[in-house]
Amino acid sequence: MKSMKKLFLTVCLFIGGIAVSQAQQTSPVWPGCEGSEDVSKCFSQKLSAHVAKHYEYPMEGNEYVRGKVTATFVVNEEGKVVVEKLKGSEPSVNAAAREMLGKIPDMKPGTLNGEPDARSFTVPFNF
Repeated sequence: MKSMKKLFLTVCLFIGGIAVSQAQQTSPVWPGCEGSEDVSKCFSQKLSAHVAKHYEYPMEGNEYVRGKVTATFVVNEEGKVVVEKLKGSEPSVNAAAREMLGKIPDMKPGTLNGEPDARSFTVPFNF
């Protein structure tokens, strides 16, 4: 009976290990993050730097328009960024966010089991 339990446990661990190894995913790799120990952290840092560099505040009259935007974008199988949805109360801020996201460089796409795979991101911005 004891050996049957050991066998059952061994089989479960083996099958569980196969299931985990079969679902290997990698994140998209932003240019400059190749070889980084934490590609996801590097991606976030590069995205923050990109926003700081490329976002242009829209103006109404002599004043900058500010607002919050929640952006959903995909890094597709080719490594290109596709903006899927922008949710914010200021249309000019949404348009500026779309333009800024459109300037994200192409990157190495994420993978699923070694094959290129699209990854979706939802990020809140306070402009």
